[in-house]
Amino acid sequence: MGFVRAVQKTTPFDGQKPGTSGLRKKVTVFKQLHYVENFVQATFNALSEKVQGSIIVVSGDGRYFSKDTIQIIIKMAAANGVKQIWVGQNGLLSTPAVSAVIRNRVGPHGEKATGAFILTASHNPGGPHEDFGIKYNTENGGPALESLTDKIYSITKTIKEYYIAEEIPDVDISKCGTSSFTGPSGPFSVVVFDATEDYVKLMKHIFDFVAIKNLLLRPEFTFCFDALHGVAGIYAQKIFVEELSANPGFLLNCVPKEDFGGGHPDPNLTYAKELVQRMGLGKTAPAAEPPEFGAAADGDADRNMVLGKRFFVTPSDSVAIIAANAVGAIPYFKAGLKGVARSMPTSAALDVVAKALNLKFFEVPTGWKFFGNLMDAGMCSVCGEESFGTGSDHIREKDGIWAVLAWLSILAHKNRGVPAGGKLMTVEDIVRQHWATYGRHFYTRYDYENVDAGAAKDLMAHLVGLQSSIPDINKMIKEINLNVACVAKGDEFEYKDPVDGSVSKHQGIRFLFEDGSRLVFRLSGTGSEGATIRLYIEQYQSDPSKIGIESRVALAPLVEIALKLSKMEAFTGRSSPTVIT
Repeated sequence: MGFVRAVQKTTPFDGQKPGTSGLRKKVTVFKQLHYVENFVQATFNALSEKVQGSIIVVSGDGRYFSKDTIQIIIKMAAANGVKQIWVGQNGLLSTPAVSAVIRNRVGPHGEKATGAFILTASHNPGGPHEDFGIKYNTENGGPALESLTDKIYSITKTIKEYYIAEEIPDVDISKCGTSSFTGPSGPFSVVVFDATEDYVKLMKHIFDFVAIKNLLLRPEFTFCFDALHGVAGIYAQKIFVEELSANPGFLLNCVPKEDFGGGHPDPNLTYAKELVQRMGLGKTAPAAEPPEFGAAADGDADRNMVLGKRFFVTPSDSVAIIAANAVGAIPYFKAGLKGVARSMPTSAALDVVAKALNLKFFEVPTGWKFFGNLMDAGMCSVCGEESFGTGSDHIREKDGIWAVLAWLSILAHKNRGVPAGGKLMTVEDIVRQHWATYGRHFYTRYDYENVDAGAAKDLMAHLVGLQSSIPDINKMIKEINLNVACVAKGDEFEYKDPVDGSVSKHQGIRFLFEDGSRLVFRLSGTGSEGATIRLYIEQYQSDPSKIGIESRVALAPLVEIALKLSKMEAFTGRSSPTVIT
Protein backbone atom coordinates (compact mmCIF):
# COMPACT_ATOMS: atom_id res chain seq x y z
CA MET A 1 0.00 0.00 0.00
CA GLY A 2 1.27 3.47 -0.85
CA PHE A 3 1.10 6.66 1.19
CA VAL A 4 2.01 10.31 0.88
CA ARG A 5 3.55 12.70 3.38
CA ALA A 6 0.92 15.14 4.61
CA VAL A 7 1.81 18.46 6.25
CA GLN A 8 -0.37 19.44 9.20
CA LYS A 9 -0.29 23.00 10.51
CA THR A 10 -0.08 23.34 14.30
CA THR A 11 0.76 25.76 17.10
CA PRO A 12 2.99 25.24 20.16
CA PHE A 13 1.85 24.04 23.58
CA ASP A 14 3.37 25.41 26.76
CA GLY A 15 5.28 23.07 29.07
CA GLN A 16 6.42 20.30 26.74
CA LYS A 17 9.77 20.10 28.53
CA PRO A 18 11.03 16.51 28.97
CA GLY A 19 12.23 15.75 32.48
CA THR A 20 14.69 13.08 33.59
CA SER A 21 12.25 10.46 32.31
CA GLY A 22 10.59 12.16 29.36
CA LEU A 23 7.40 14.19 29.09
CA ARG A 24 4.78 13.29 31.70
CA LYS A 25 1.34 14.83 31.95
CA LYS A 26 -2.24 13.77 32.58
CA VAL A 27 -3.92 11.75 29.81
CA THR A 28 -6.35 14.62 29.30
CA VAL A 29 -3.40 16.85 28.39
CA PHE A 30 -1.94 14.35 25.92
CA LYS A 31 -5.36 13.89 24.27
CA GLN A 32 -5.49 17.53 23.19
CA LEU A 33 -5.56 17.94 19.41
CA HIS A 34 -1.98 17.89 18.04
CA TYR A 35 -0.36 17.56 21.52
CA VAL A 36 1.27 14.15 20.92
CA GLU A 37 2.08 15.05 17.34
CA ASN A 38 3.88 18.24 18.32
CA PHE A 39 6.15 16.47 20.78
CA VAL A 40 6.90 13.55 18.45
CA GLN A 41 7.68 15.88 15.55
CA ALA A 42 9.91 17.99 17.79
CA THR A 43 11.81 14.82 18.63
CA PHE A 44 12.19 13.85 14.98
CA ASN A 45 13.37 17.39 14.16
CA ALA A 46 15.88 17.29 17.01
CA LEU A 47 17.24 13.95 15.77
CA SER A 48 17.65 15.50 12.32
CA GLU A 49 19.46 13.30 9.76
CA LYS A 50 19.47 10.29 12.13
CA VAL A 51 15.80 9.76 11.32
CA GLN A 52 16.22 9.04 7.61
CA GLY A 53 16.28 5.30 6.91
CA SER A 54 16.31 4.50 10.63
CA ILE A 55 14.70 1.78 12.72
CA ILE A 56 12.81 3.01 15.78
CA VAL A 57 11.20 1.00 18.60
CA VAL A 58 7.75 2.11 19.80
CA SER A 59 6.18 0.39 22.83
CA GLY A 60 5.57 0.84 26.53
CA ASP A 61 3.94 -0.35 29.71
CA GLY A 62 0.47 -0.69 28.20
CA ARG A 63 -1.12 2.12 30.17
CA TYR A 64 -4.25 3.90 28.93
CA PHE A 65 -3.75 5.86 25.67
CA SER A 66 -0.68 3.80 24.66
CA LYS A 67 -2.33 2.00 21.74
CA ASP A 68 -3.64 5.26 20.27
CA THR A 69 -0.22 6.89 20.59
CA ILE A 70 1.55 3.94 18.95
CA GLN A 71 -0.61 4.35 15.84
CA ILE A 72 0.09 8.10 15.73
CA ILE A 73 3.85 7.56 16.00
CA ILE A 74 3.81 4.85 13.30
CA LYS A 75 2.13 7.23 10.83
CA MET A 76 4.42 10.12 11.74
CA ALA A 77 7.53 7.95 11.52
CA ALA A 78 6.58 6.89 8.00
CA ALA A 79 6.13 10.53 6.96
CA ASN A 80 9.46 11.54 8.50
CA GLY A 81 11.56 9.01 6.57
CA VAL A 82 11.90 6.21 9.15
CA LYS A 83 12.46 2.87 7.41
CA GLN A 84 10.98 0.52 10.01
CA ILE A 85 9.14 0.55 13.32
CA TRP A 86 9.53 -2.29 15.83
CA VAL A 87 6.60 -2.83 18.21
CA GLY A 88 6.36 -5.33 21.06
CA GLN A 89 3.27 -7.53 20.75
CA ASN A 90 0.20 -5.68 22.11
CA GLY A 91 2.36 -2.57 22.32
CA LEU A 92 4.11 -3.95 25.40
CA LEU A 93 7.80 -3.70 26.23
CA SER A 94 9.23 -2.97 29.64
CA THR A 95 11.62 -0.02 29.77
CA PRO A 96 14.60 -2.34 30.40
CA ALA A 97 13.44 -4.61 27.58
CA VAL A 98 13.37 -1.61 25.22
CA SER A 99 17.00 -0.92 26.13
CA ALA A 100 17.84 -4.58 25.46
CA VAL A 101 16.05 -4.47 22.10
CA ILE A 102 17.93 -1.33 21.01
CA ARG A 103 21.28 -2.80 22.03
CA ASN A 104 20.86 -6.41 20.91
CA ARG A 105 18.09 -6.96 18.37
CA VAL A 106 19.05 -6.97 14.68
CA GLY A 107 16.99 -6.89 11.53
CA PRO A 108 17.27 -9.36 8.62
CA HIS A 109 20.31 -7.50 7.24
CA GLY A 110 22.01 -6.86 10.58
CA GLU A 111 20.38 -3.48 11.15
CA LYS A 112 19.95 -2.15 14.69
CA ALA A 113 17.50 0.36 16.10
CA THR A 114 18.46 4.03 16.25
CA GLY A 115 16.35 4.64 19.34
CA ALA A 116 12.90 4.28 20.86
CA PHE A 117 9.78 6.09 21.92
CA ILE A 118 8.83 4.55 25.27
CA LEU A 119 5.23 5.17 26.30
CA THR A 120 5.18 5.18 30.07
CA ALA A 121 4.80 7.32 33.16
CA SER A 122 6.73 4.65 35.06
CA HIS A 123 5.43 4.22 38.63
CA ASN A 124 2.63 6.80 38.25
CA PRO A 125 -1.04 5.69 38.07
CA GLY A 126 -2.73 5.03 34.73
CA GLY A 127 -6.25 5.46 33.38
CA PRO A 128 -8.40 8.02 31.51
CA HIS A 129 -7.80 10.68 34.17
CA GLU A 130 -4.35 9.61 35.34
CA ASP A 131 -0.83 9.85 33.91
CA PHE A 132 0.78 9.23 30.54
CA GLY A 133 4.29 9.82 29.27
CA ILE A 134 6.60 9.68 26.27
CA LYS A 135 10.36 9.48 26.51
CA TYR A 136 13.00 8.97 23.87
CA ASN A 137 15.92 6.58 24.33
CA THR A 138 18.95 6.81 22.08
CA GLU A 139 21.17 4.31 20.28
CA ASN A 140 22.99 3.18 23.45
CA GLY A 141 19.63 2.10 24.89
CA GLY A 142 19.59 4.81 27.54
CA PRO A 143 17.50 7.94 28.12
CA ALA A 144 18.26 10.94 25.95
CA LEU A 145 20.89 13.27 27.39
CA GLU A 146 20.03 16.84 28.34
CA SER A 147 21.58 18.17 25.14
CA LEU A 148 18.89 16.33 23.15
CA THR A 149 15.96 16.93 25.53
CA ASP A 150 16.81 20.64 25.65
CA LYS A 151 16.79 20.71 21.86
CA ILE A 152 13.42 18.92 21.76
CA TYR A 153 11.96 21.42 24.23
CA SER A 154 13.29 24.38 22.24
CA ILE A 155 11.60 23.06 19.09
CA THR A 156 8.26 22.50 20.88
CA LYS A 157 8.15 26.23 21.66
CA THR A 158 8.26 27.26 18.00
CA ILE A 159 6.82 24.29 16.06
CA LYS A 160 4.46 25.23 13.24
CA GLU A 161 3.83 21.93 11.43
CA TYR A 162 4.21 18.18 11.63
CA TYR A 163 4.31 15.37 9.07
CA ILE A 164 2.00 12.37 9.02
CA ALA A 165 1.06 9.53 6.64
CA GLU A 166 -2.68 9.58 7.15
CA GLU A 167 -3.39 6.86 4.55
CA ILE A 168 -1.63 4.17 6.60
CA PRO A 169 -4.33 2.17 8.41
CA ASP A 170 -3.98 1.26 12.07
CA VAL A 171 -1.60 -1.69 12.36
CA ASP A 172 -2.80 -4.79 14.23
CA ILE A 173 -0.28 -4.92 17.07
CA SER A 174 -1.92 -7.93 18.72
CA LYS A 175 -0.26 -10.38 16.33
CA CYS A 176 3.41 -10.87 15.48
CA GLY A 177 4.21 -10.13 11.86
CA THR A 178 5.23 -7.46 9.36
CA SER A 179 3.05 -4.82 7.67
CA SER A 180 4.63 -3.20 4.61
CA PHE A 181 3.94 0.12 2.88
CA THR A 182 5.53 2.34 0.22
CA GLY A 183 6.01 6.07 0.54
CA PRO A 184 7.95 9.00 -0.90
CA SER A 185 11.17 7.83 0.81
CA GLY A 186 10.76 4.21 -0.25
CA PRO A 187 9.64 1.09 1.62
CA PHE A 188 8.31 1.43 5.17
CA SER A 189 7.33 -1.45 7.44
CA VAL A 190 6.07 -2.18 10.94
CA VAL A 191 7.37 -5.32 12.66
CA VAL A 192 5.39 -6.66 15.63
CA PHE A 193 7.49 -9.14 17.64
CA ASP A 194 7.37 -11.21 20.83
CA ALA A 195 7.86 -8.69 23.63
CA THR A 196 9.75 -11.12 25.88
CA GLU A 197 12.14 -12.74 23.37
CA ASP A 198 15.16 -10.41 23.49
CA TYR A 199 14.96 -9.69 27.20
CA VAL A 200 14.67 -13.33 28.28
CA LYS A 201 17.62 -14.28 26.06
CA LEU A 202 19.70 -11.58 27.79
CA MET A 203 18.71 -12.70 31.29
CA LYS A 204 19.71 -16.28 30.47
CA HIS A 205 23.11 -14.98 29.39
CA ILE A 206 23.60 -13.07 32.66
CA PHE A 207 22.31 -15.51 35.29
CA ASP A 208 22.67 -19.20 36.08
CA PHE A 209 19.07 -20.26 35.44
CA VAL A 210 19.80 -23.83 36.54
CA ALA A 211 20.92 -22.67 39.99
CA ILE A 212 17.91 -20.38 40.38
CA LYS A 213 15.55 -23.11 39.18
CA ASN A 214 16.94 -25.54 41.73
CA LEU A 215 16.26 -22.99 44.46
CA LEU A 216 12.70 -22.31 43.30
CA LEU A 217 11.94 -26.04 43.17
CA ARG A 218 12.94 -26.59 46.81
CA PRO A 219 9.70 -27.18 48.76
CA GLU A 220 11.00 -25.13 51.70
CA PHE A 221 11.58 -22.06 49.48
CA THR A 222 8.50 -19.96 48.76
CA PHE A 223 8.32 -16.89 46.59
CA CYS A 224 5.85 -14.15 45.62
CA PHE A 225 6.25 -11.68 42.77
CA ASP A 226 3.79 -8.79 42.32
CA ALA A 227 3.73 -7.02 38.94
CA LEU A 228 1.10 -4.54 40.18
CA HIS A 229 -0.74 -5.15 36.87
CA GLY A 230 2.17 -3.57 34.99
CA VAL A 231 4.18 -4.82 32.04
CA ALA A 232 6.47 -6.87 34.33
CA GLY A 233 3.71 -9.48 34.39
CA ILE A 234 4.50 -10.83 30.93
CA TYR A 235 8.19 -11.24 31.82
CA ALA A 236 7.39 -12.83 35.18
CA GLN A 237 5.20 -15.43 33.51
CA LYS A 238 7.83 -16.19 30.88
CA ILE A 239 10.88 -16.25 33.18
CA PHE A 240 9.67 -17.48 36.56
CA VAL A 241 7.03 -19.95 35.40
CA GLU A 242 8.02 -21.09 31.90
CA GLU A 243 11.82 -20.91 32.20
CA LEU A 244 12.38 -21.52 35.93
CA SER A 245 9.37 -23.80 36.62
CA ALA A 246 8.12 -21.74 39.57
CA ASN A 247 4.64 -22.41 40.88
CA PRO A 248 2.23 -20.10 38.95
CA GLY A 249 0.67 -19.36 42.33
CA PHE A 250 3.84 -17.43 43.19
CA LEU A 251 2.74 -14.68 40.76
CA LEU A 252 0.47 -11.84 41.85
CA ASN A 253 -1.26 -9.22 39.66
CA CYS A 254 0.67 -10.33 36.58
CA VAL A 255 -1.96 -9.48 33.96
CA PRO A 256 -1.12 -6.01 32.53
CA LYS A 257 -4.01 -3.56 32.67
CA GLU A 258 -4.41 -0.09 31.20
CA ASP A 259 -5.27 1.34 34.62
CA PHE A 260 -3.04 -1.04 36.62
CA GLY A 261 -6.15 -2.50 38.19
CA GLY A 262 -7.00 0.86 39.70
CA GLY A 263 -3.87 0.74 41.82
CA HIS A 264 -0.69 2.79 42.03
CA PRO A 265 2.06 0.79 40.26
CA ASP A 266 4.85 1.92 42.57
CA PRO A 267 6.70 -0.95 44.31
CA ASN A 268 7.00 0.38 47.83
CA LEU A 269 5.56 -0.40 51.25
CA THR A 270 2.71 2.06 50.77
CA TYR A 271 1.38 1.07 47.33
CA ALA A 272 2.26 -2.64 47.02
CA LYS A 273 -0.37 -3.38 49.67
CA GLU A 274 -1.23 -6.96 48.71
CA LEU A 275 2.40 -8.10 48.56
CA VAL A 276 3.25 -6.30 51.80
CA GLN A 277 0.35 -8.05 53.54
CA ARG A 278 1.36 -11.47 52.19
CA MET A 279 4.95 -10.95 53.35
CA GLY A 280 3.80 -10.30 56.91
CA LEU A 281 4.53 -6.57 56.88
CA GLY A 282 0.95 -5.34 56.84
CA LYS A 283 -1.04 -3.88 59.69
CA THR A 284 -2.82 -7.19 60.28
CA ALA A 285 -1.53 -10.75 60.37
CA PRO A 286 -1.35 -12.46 56.94
CA ALA A 287 -3.84 -15.21 56.08
CA ALA A 288 -1.00 -17.73 55.63
CA GLU A 289 2.65 -18.11 56.55
CA PRO A 290 4.58 -15.49 54.53
CA PRO A 291 6.83 -16.59 51.66
CA GLU A 292 10.61 -16.63 52.15
CA PHE A 293 11.14 -14.11 49.35
CA GLY A 294 8.94 -11.41 47.87
CA ALA A 295 9.44 -8.82 45.16
CA ALA A 296 7.52 -6.29 43.10
CA ALA A 297 8.08 -4.14 40.02
CA ASP A 298 6.50 -0.89 38.90
CA GLY A 299 4.37 -0.12 35.84
CA ASP A 300 7.18 -0.23 33.27
CA ALA A 301 9.26 -2.79 35.24
CA ASP A 302 12.36 -0.69 35.75
CA ARG A 303 11.93 -0.35 39.54
CA ASN A 304 11.86 -3.10 42.14
CA MET A 305 11.18 -3.82 45.79
CA VAL A 306 12.75 -6.78 47.58
CA LEU A 307 11.28 -8.31 50.74
CA GLY A 308 12.05 -11.20 53.01
CA LYS A 309 9.61 -12.86 55.36
CA ARG A 310 8.46 -9.98 57.60
CA PHE A 311 11.52 -8.04 56.43
CA PHE A 312 12.01 -5.04 54.12
CA VAL A 313 15.25 -4.52 52.20
CA THR A 314 15.94 -0.86 51.52
CA PRO A 315 16.93 -0.13 47.91
CA SER A 316 20.17 1.41 49.20
CA ASP A 317 21.06 -1.81 51.01
CA SER A 318 19.90 -3.88 48.04
CA VAL A 319 22.37 -2.41 45.54
CA ALA A 320 25.19 -2.65 48.11
CA ILE A 321 24.43 -6.31 48.79
CA ILE A 322 24.21 -7.12 45.07
CA ALA A 323 27.58 -5.45 44.49
CA ALA A 324 29.16 -7.26 47.44
CA ASN A 325 28.01 -10.68 46.16
CA ALA A 326 27.95 -10.20 42.37
CA VAL A 327 31.25 -11.81 41.47
CA GLY A 328 30.53 -15.09 43.26
CA ALA A 329 26.80 -15.35 42.59
CA ILE A 330 26.24 -14.00 39.07
CA PRO A 331 28.17 -15.50 36.10
CA TYR A 332 28.02 -12.22 34.12
CA PHE A 333 30.35 -10.65 36.73
CA LYS A 334 32.78 -13.55 37.19
CA ALA A 335 35.67 -11.47 35.81
CA GLY A 336 35.04 -8.75 38.40
CA LEU A 337 33.28 -5.40 38.62
CA LYS A 338 34.54 -2.40 36.63
CA GLY A 339 33.17 -0.04 39.24
CA VAL A 340 29.99 0.86 41.12
CA ALA A 341 27.85 3.99 41.34
CA ARG A 342 24.88 5.40 43.19
CA SER A 343 22.72 8.50 42.95
CA MET A 344 23.55 11.22 45.46
CA PRO A 345 20.41 10.77 47.64
CA THR A 346 21.03 7.01 47.92
CA SER A 347 22.63 5.92 51.20
CA ALA A 348 26.38 5.44 51.43
CA ALA A 349 26.07 1.67 51.94
CA LEU A 350 27.53 1.13 48.46
CA ASP A 351 30.46 3.43 49.26
CA VAL A 352 31.54 1.16 52.11
CA VAL A 353 31.42 -1.93 49.86
CA ALA A 354 33.39 -0.14 47.15
CA LYS A 355 36.10 0.86 49.62
CA ALA A 356 36.33 -2.64 51.11
CA LEU A 357 36.54 -4.31 47.68
CA ASN A 358 38.80 -1.63 46.19
CA LEU A 359 36.31 -0.75 43.46
CA LYS A 360 35.96 2.48 41.50
CA PHE A 361 33.09 4.45 43.00
CA PHE A 362 30.94 7.28 41.64
CA GLU A 363 28.25 9.48 43.20
CA VAL A 364 26.02 10.96 40.49
CA PRO A 365 22.87 13.11 40.27
CA THR A 366 19.49 11.43 40.09
CA GLY A 367 18.85 10.20 36.54
CA TRP A 368 19.95 6.99 34.84
CA LYS A 369 21.68 8.83 32.00
CA PHE A 370 24.57 9.61 34.36
CA PHE A 371 25.10 5.90 35.01
CA GLY A 372 24.87 5.29 31.26
CA ASN A 373 27.81 7.59 30.56
CA LEU A 374 29.96 5.69 33.06
CA MET A 375 28.90 2.33 31.64
CA ASP A 376 29.56 3.36 28.04
CA ALA A 377 33.07 4.32 29.14
CA GLY A 378 33.61 0.94 30.83
CA MET A 379 33.79 2.48 34.30
CA CYS A 380 30.73 0.99 36.04
CA SER A 381 29.17 -2.47 36.33
CA VAL A 382 26.53 -2.16 39.09
CA CYS A 383 24.55 0.90 40.11
CA GLY A 384 21.42 1.95 41.94
CA GLU A 385 19.10 4.64 43.20
CA GLU A 386 17.23 4.81 46.49
CA SER A 387 14.04 5.29 44.48
CA PHE A 388 13.82 1.51 43.99
CA GLY A 389 15.98 1.43 40.86
CA THR A 390 18.83 -1.07 40.50
CA GLY A 391 20.77 -2.18 37.46
CA SER A 392 23.99 -3.05 35.70
CA ASP A 393 25.80 -2.47 32.43
CA HIS A 394 23.82 -5.20 30.63
CA ILE A 395 21.53 -2.37 29.45
CA ARG A 396 21.30 1.40 29.99
CA GLU A 397 18.20 1.49 32.19
CA LYS A 398 17.38 0.34 35.68
CA ASP A 399 15.86 -3.12 35.63
CA GLY A 400 13.31 -4.54 38.07
CA ILE A 401 13.30 -8.16 36.89
CA TRP A 402 17.12 -8.16 36.75
CA ALA A 403 17.24 -7.08 40.41
CA VAL A 404 14.89 -9.90 41.42
CA LEU A 405 16.99 -12.44 39.53
CA ALA A 406 20.13 -10.99 41.15
CA TRP A 407 18.64 -11.60 44.60
CA LEU A 408 17.51 -15.10 43.67
CA SER A 409 21.06 -15.76 42.42
CA ILE A 410 22.51 -14.59 45.74
CA LEU A 411 20.05 -16.76 47.67
CA ALA A 412 20.90 -19.75 45.45
CA HIS A 413 24.63 -19.11 45.92
CA LYS A 414 24.38 -18.72 49.70
CA ASN A 415 22.34 -21.93 49.97
CA ARG A 416 24.33 -24.14 47.65
CA GLY A 417 25.14 -27.38 49.39
CA VAL A 418 22.32 -27.10 51.94
CA PRO A 419 20.73 -30.57 51.98
CA ALA A 420 17.06 -31.13 51.20
CA GLY A 421 14.97 -30.11 54.16
CA GLY A 422 17.90 -28.17 55.65
CA LYS A 423 17.58 -24.63 56.98
CA LEU A 424 18.05 -22.14 54.18
CA MET A 425 19.76 -18.80 54.60
CA THR A 426 17.03 -16.17 54.32
CA VAL A 427 16.86 -12.65 52.92
CA GLU A 428 17.01 -11.28 56.46
CA ASP A 429 20.04 -13.46 57.23
CA ILE A 430 21.87 -12.09 54.19
CA VAL A 431 21.10 -8.47 55.08
CA ARG A 432 22.10 -8.85 58.72
CA GLN A 433 25.31 -10.62 57.68
CA HIS A 434 26.02 -7.67 55.40
CA TRP A 435 25.43 -5.17 58.23
CA ALA A 436 27.75 -7.12 60.50
CA THR A 437 30.47 -6.92 57.85
CA TYR A 438 30.04 -3.38 56.53
CA GLY A 439 27.96 -1.55 59.14
CA ARG A 440 24.40 -0.34 58.74
CA HIS A 441 23.09 2.80 57.07
CA PHE A 442 19.75 3.60 58.69
CA TYR A 443 17.77 5.30 55.96
CA THR A 444 14.32 6.65 55.11
CA ARG A 445 12.69 8.91 52.53
CA TYR A 446 9.73 11.24 53.03
CA ASP A 447 7.80 12.25 49.89
CA TYR A 448 5.52 15.28 49.85
CA GLU A 449 3.62 14.88 46.56
CA ASN A 450 1.64 17.46 44.56
CA VAL A 451 2.86 20.36 46.68
CA ASP A 452 2.26 23.87 45.36
CA ALA A 453 5.22 24.53 43.07
CA GLY A 454 5.79 28.03 44.42
CA ALA A 455 5.79 26.81 48.01
CA ALA A 456 8.25 24.06 47.13
CA LYS A 457 10.66 26.54 45.55
CA ASP A 458 10.38 28.83 48.58
CA LEU A 459 11.23 25.93 50.90
CA MET A 460 14.31 25.06 48.86
CA ALA A 461 15.42 28.72 48.83
CA HIS A 462 15.00 28.78 52.61
CA LEU A 463 17.29 25.75 52.94
CA VAL A 464 19.93 27.29 50.69
CA GLY A 465 19.86 30.38 52.90
CA LEU A 466 20.36 28.28 56.03
CA GLN A 467 23.61 26.87 54.67
CA SER A 468 25.33 30.18 55.31
CA SER A 469 24.65 29.87 59.04
CA ILE A 470 25.80 26.39 60.11
CA PRO A 471 26.57 27.60 63.69
CA ASP A 472 22.93 28.64 64.09
CA ILE A 473 21.79 25.21 62.91
CA ASN A 474 24.03 23.50 65.44
CA LYS A 475 22.76 25.81 68.18
CA MET A 476 19.19 24.69 67.37
CA ILE A 477 20.25 21.04 67.48
CA LYS A 478 21.78 21.48 70.93
CA GLU A 479 18.74 23.37 72.22
CA ILE A 480 16.32 20.57 71.35
CA ASN A 481 18.76 18.13 73.00
CA LEU A 482 18.36 15.10 70.72
CA ASN A 483 21.89 13.74 71.16
CA VAL A 484 22.70 14.21 67.48
CA ALA A 485 26.08 15.12 66.01
CA CYS A 486 26.69 18.63 64.74
CA VAL A 487 26.37 19.63 61.09
CA ALA A 488 29.82 19.83 59.52
CA LYS A 489 28.79 21.50 56.26
CA GLY A 490 25.94 22.23 53.90
CA ASP A 491 25.99 22.46 50.10
CA GLU A 492 24.09 22.03 46.86
CA PHE A 493 25.30 18.89 45.13
CA GLU A 494 27.11 19.56 41.86
CA TYR A 495 28.47 16.86 39.54
CA LYS A 496 31.17 17.03 36.90
CA ASP A 497 30.85 14.04 34.60
CA PRO A 498 34.23 12.26 34.41
CA VAL A 499 33.42 11.06 30.90
CA ASP A 500 32.24 14.14 28.99
CA GLY A 501 33.11 16.92 31.43
CA SER A 502 29.55 18.24 31.61
CA VAL A 503 28.51 19.91 34.86
CA SER A 504 25.12 19.38 36.55
CA LYS A 505 24.30 21.97 39.19
CA HIS A 506 21.57 22.33 41.83
CA GLN A 507 21.08 18.59 42.20
CA GLY A 508 19.94 18.60 45.82
CA ILE A 509 20.53 20.43 49.07
CA ARG A 510 22.65 18.53 51.59
CA PHE A 511 23.40 18.90 55.29
CA LEU A 512 26.34 16.66 56.21
CA PHE A 513 26.88 15.79 59.88
CA GLU A 514 30.16 15.12 61.64
CA ASP A 515 29.32 11.44 62.20
CA GLY A 516 28.47 10.78 58.53
CA SER A 517 24.73 11.31 58.90
CA ARG A 518 23.00 13.22 56.10
CA LEU A 519 19.87 15.20 55.40
CA VAL A 520 19.11 15.72 51.70
CA PHE A 521 16.28 17.76 50.17
CA ARG A 522 15.42 17.54 46.48
CA LEU A 523 12.63 18.49 44.10
CA SER A 524 11.63 15.51 41.97
CA GLY A 525 10.86 15.65 38.25
CA THR A 526 8.88 12.39 38.01
CA GLY A 527 5.39 13.70 38.78
CA SER A 528 2.85 14.93 36.24
CA GLU A 529 1.59 17.97 38.15
CA GLY A 530 2.58 20.20 41.08
CA ALA A 531 5.90 19.54 42.80
CA THR A 532 7.22 16.64 44.83
CA ILE A 533 9.62 17.38 47.68
CA ARG A 534 11.78 14.46 48.70
CA LEU A 535 13.52 14.41 52.08
CA TYR A 536 16.24 11.79 52.62
CA ILE A 537 17.50 10.95 56.11
CA GLU A 538 20.53 8.76 56.79
CA GLN A 539 22.61 7.69 59.78
CA TYR A 540 25.57 5.29 59.72
CA GLN A 541 26.15 2.82 62.56
CA SER A 542 29.11 0.43 62.76
CA ASP A 543 28.65 -0.63 66.40
CA PRO A 544 27.48 -4.29 66.24
CA SER A 545 25.41 -3.81 69.39
CA LYS A 546 23.37 -1.03 67.74
CA ILE A 547 22.84 -2.13 64.15
CA GLY A 548 19.81 -4.23 65.03
CA ILE A 549 17.60 -1.49 66.48
CA GLU A 550 14.47 -0.41 64.62
CA SER A 551 15.21 2.07 61.86
CA ARG A 552 12.34 4.34 62.87
CA VAL A 553 13.77 4.65 66.38
CA ALA A 554 17.33 5.25 65.17
CA LEU A 555 16.27 8.00 62.77
CA ALA A 556 13.65 9.76 64.92
CA PRO A 557 15.99 12.56 66.13
CA LEU A 558 17.20 13.33 62.61
CA VAL A 559 13.61 13.33 61.30
CA GLU A 560 12.65 15.91 63.92
CA ILE A 561 15.64 18.08 63.06
CA ALA A 562 14.91 17.85 59.31
CA LEU A 563 11.28 18.94 59.70
CA LYS A 564 12.18 21.84 62.00
CA LEU A 565 15.12 22.91 59.88
CA SER A 566 13.07 23.00 56.68
CA LYS A 567 9.86 24.38 58.23
CA MET A 568 8.16 21.72 56.12
CA GLU A 569 4.65 22.15 57.52
CA ALA A 570 4.81 25.95 57.40
CA PHE A 571 5.83 25.99 53.74
CA THR A 572 3.71 23.12 52.44
CA GLY A 573 0.76 22.97 54.80
CA ARG A 574 1.42 19.24 55.21
CA SER A 575 1.62 17.76 58.69
CA SER A 576 2.86 14.44 57.31
CA PRO A 577 4.37 13.09 54.08
CA THR A 578 2.36 11.40 51.33
CA VAL A 579 4.66 8.37 51.34
CA ILE A 580 7.39 7.13 53.66
CA THR A 581 9.88 4.57 52.33
